[in-house]
Amino acid sequence: MSLLPESASFEELVQDYFLAVRGAGLMLSALDTELLTTWAREGVPFEVVARGIARSAEKALWDARPGEPVLRSLRSCRRQVDAEIKKYRALAAGAGAEEPQARRKKARTWEETRHARLCAALDDLAGREEALAPRVRRVMVTVLSHVPTEPAAMDAQETLAFLVLLRALPFSERRALWREVTEAGAEQQVMSARARRVSRRFRVLVAVRRRLGVKEV
Repeated sequence: MSLLPESASFEELVQDYFLAVRGAGLMLSALDTELLTTWAREGVPFEVVARGIARSAEKALWDARPGEPVLRSLRSCRRQVDAEIKKYRALAAGAGAEEPQARRKKARTWEETRHARLCAALDDLAGREEALAPRVRRVMVTVLSHVPTEPAAMDAQETLAFLVLLRALPFSERRALWREVTEAGAEQQVMSARARRVSRRFRVLVAVRRRLGVKEV
């Protein structure tokens, strides 16, 4: 999700992503920094926290006024981020637990759960939109042909799947969607080029999922 170097710390990655999605600001408040430190101590992958931030921002995005940041503070994401952390920990514990019975079905990992939900959502999309069905099936057998084994790879796979489906839309729809995204992000010109790219990608993916009627996966 971030374009920072691989050597960047967890805190740097989260701050970079939050400010990009927020669409404004150069640094976190003291209270936000304290919360970020708390999340860092959880020991979960950056992508888990970023997913919570993205979900919070997506819910707030369409209610934000022009020129107004999507999120007012990192603390406004706390409920969603904490839920993602809890979900990740529960799945990680279930996948790593020793099964007393050989026949017991192995618990899904965080990545396996997300992959299954994404496949189910796209299968539903194919049933609802006949014109997109061939492209959806192609995505299923190419982009989604395997289950990622780490959060970053799962994020990349999900992003690619929706970008491929974006290209399957009629040109007029793609142009309207892109105009909607760029106009919504006009206030971000004070941001760095890197942050604008992260922010634009987030807004594009939100707009594509809304157009396709694909809820949170």
